[in-house]
Amino acid sequence: MTLSTILRRLPPDAATGLRTGARHSLAELYRPADLIVLGLGVMIGAGIFSIAGQQAATTAGPGVILSFMIAGIGCLLACLCYAELSSTMPTSGSAYTFTYVIFGEVWAWIIGWALILEMELAAAMVARAWGIITVRAITGFGVRLPYPDVVEDVLVLVILVVLTCIVAVNARVGLRALWVMVAAKLLAIGAVVVVGARYVKAANFGDLYVAPKPLVTAPNTTVLDVFMGQGQAFGWPGVFAAASAIAFAYVGFDILATAAEETVNASRAVPRGMIRSLIIATIIYLAVAVVMVGMIPYTAISPDAPLSSAFRVVGVDWMAHVIDIGAVLGLTTVILVLFVGQTRVLFSIARDGLIPRGLATISRRYHSPTRVTLLIGLVAILLAELVPVLTLQQLVVMGTLFAFVFVAAGVIVMRRTMPHLERGFRVPLSPFVPALSLLVTLWLMVNLQVITWAYFALWMAFGLGVYLMYGRRHSLLARPVPPPEPPLKGRHRR
Repeated sequence: MTLSTILRRLPPDAATGLRTGARHSLAELYRPADLIVLGLGVMIGAGIFSIAGQQAATTAGPGVILSFMIAGIGCLLACLCYAELSSTMPTSGSAYTFTYVIFGEVWAWIIGWALILEMELAAAMVARAWGIITVRAITGFGVRLPYPDVVEDVLVLVILVVLTCIVAVNARVGLRALWVMVAAKLLAIGAVVVVGARYVKAANFGDLYVAPKPLVTAPNTTVLDVFMGQGQAFGWPGVFAAASAIAFAYVGFDILATAAEETVNASRAVPRGMIRSLIIATIIYLAVAVVMVGMIPYTAISPDAPLSSAFRVVGVDWMAHVIDIGAVLGLTTVILVLFVGQTRVLFSIARDGLIPRGLATISRRYHSPTRVTLLIGLVAILLAELVPVLTLQQLVVMGTLFAFVFVAAGVIVMRRTMPHLERGFRVPLSPFVPALSLLVTLWLMVNLQVITWAYFALWMAFGLGVYLMYGRRHSLLARPVPPPEPPLKGRHRR
């Protein structure tokens, strides 16, 4: 790899695809309200019904409410950084394209490779969880399934095939379906909050503080444990540890950046959509957390099914069905939005030539990047059916946080190196806010397991090999610029 390869960058005026004409290949589809629905579709999944109870019972006690606030603020810092770069480069490549312009091709490929890991693995993992919860919801209504494991596998296959076809064939159909499912999901969450609020007791909140206790040593050692020794649950250590876990529930606002090329007035609409959807999601998570902690003492919460068990304790058994339906709808929207985001990222990488350019082809019939969508769906099916993806959740988080690091650093660098670029949104108090976002992201990363770092390093090493063998030679920036044609002479000259 030569120095020129390492240093070559995508020009800012080419970041939106003007160099290839592809900027106008994706039709404008999303309006401001659509972006909020897109954000809520991916940020609010089945975890909203479980994560508050799990963290309260095992890590933070009633202080989990503070954990949600801390996590929301931390994610907002990263969201502001994404908002500025998205407003400057409204492109479907998201962090991949931002990095291409600011840091160069090699780093862009590394970020793109991390995003591939994040979204592809997340789609397969959520689909597998969707199958488990759907089977549970069916049996909860009294239906007896003779072979539940087989039914689960079939359901996972069906949901992935259906959502892949929706994204591949017609983005407008997918958007309408998303509106309906998000509305239904919010109704289920609203029912949880309204019904649960009737059983909230102030005594269950205490003073939001529980005396810290040492964690039992486990083989899943985090990087922080390696340097700091044995961790603690509850107390302030537990509150911040729970915030690290909860922050992962908010992850998804970054996928809105992949919709920029298809958004009307993207330089202003995308930043606003990101920020508004994150704030709404934070409020919704907080409301569910308050109800969860207030209904029963944190010591009585079942980590396996927190909300359902809490409603059974207070005698409202039928709410378990509402929660299961809400969870199924929540996971469906997450898979759908992940497919949309992954499709757009791979479309951008293919458009730049780092993977075969044929994947960037827009279907004339469907006006959608159908080829790359079908490829993504096929890989997700293989992962969900053949790989124990539910054990790889932290790898999804690692890929996301790795991109957050470059986005936060990118705001700082771009302010210095490209101050002339027009920005539809500017991060306030820069470079303090981006630097703080960088520190918070690194804190979240060191709370991941050592084995996760090892797997991630192997994935990135493999990706670098792919780039060296294919991407660096086929990149559009590697092609020589043709010399200008000489002017015509004589009577042919115009």
